[in-house]
Amino acid sequence: MPVTVVRFNLVEPDATPASLGARYRAAVEMAAYADERGVTTVQTEEHHGVANNWLPSPFAFAATVFGATRTIAVTVSAIIGPLHDPLRLAEDIAVLDLLSGGRLVTVAGIGYRPEEYAQFDVDWKRRGKLQDELLETLLKAWTGEQFEYRGRTVRVTPRPATEPHPLLLVGGSSKAAARRAARLGLPFFPSAHLPELEAYYKERLVEYGTEGWTMMPTAETPLLHIAEDPDRAWAHYGKHFLHEARTYASWQSGEIRSAVKSGATDVDELRAEGVYRILTPDECVAQGLDNLVLHPLAGGMPVDEGWRSLRLFCDAVLPRLVD
Repeated sequence: MPVTVVRFNLVEPDATPASLGARYRAAVEMAAYADERGVTTVQTEEHHGVANNWLPSPFAFAATVFGATRTIAVTVSAIIGPLHDPLRLAEDIAVLDLLSGGRLVTVAGIGYRPEEYAQFDVDWKRRGKLQDELLETLLKAWTGEQFEYRGRTVRVTPRPATEPHPLLLVGGSSKAAARRAARLGLPFFPSAHLPELEAYYKERLVEYGTEGWTMMPTAETPLLHIAEDPDRAWAHYGKHFLHEARTYASWQSGEIRSAVKSGATDVDELRAEGVYRILTPDECVAQGLDNLVLHPLAGGMPVDEGWRSLRLFCDAVLPRLVD
């Protein structure tokens, strides 16, 4: 059975507090609906100070999803590690692990927007060292034992439920990220389909004498929307996908490699690229994808249209997916 994901970043340009609150509540209701119908994962992420209201607090969102669901996992992909206080993050993840019964998956990256570092007065040039400290601190903190942290002895409680610790992956598209994951014996989450980087990670595992594994996007991991009439949906809602695609593109330099990378400047170009796909249920099944990532509220998509997409996916696609 393919992995099925419902993705939320809660973007809404020109939102009011009322409209954004309604969008947040709808996302939680969608997560509960997806959970009841056997969807595997809710995926969310972290960005700060974005004019279109991109979700800045993925763990608060995850906690609300856990309270409304029973089995679905929440993957935070990714947090911007150096922007978090290591001890507080260790506590937050431990509490979420206990509340959810181990359903939280955290991917820790270092980000790619210097302005986010400036907002929190964190030195962009120290991001690698800060990421090392964060990951090392989390692993020590979750033992429940005392350890030395910035010149003092500390202890983090409660201990999480998951053994040996909550699922923590190192994200990124650089050799430095792969080395960091291998050195710490943590799984590696490349930000795009990068087989050569996966091979490099495996070589470093041998070098460090550690064990790990890779969770890598497939060569094709499109963001999906399900509609009975894709032509009509592109005409009415393509602007929402284009908004998100252009936002991502504005953040990505030549060194950034991402599974969501578009050079489109208009809706027609975006449709031709295939990064975002509006498909009928039959077309979705025929894709034969190993990972189906539904993005029902992409780029400020109207909530009613997001619900139509999700219901079609659960009613007309999920029952037809086979092992």
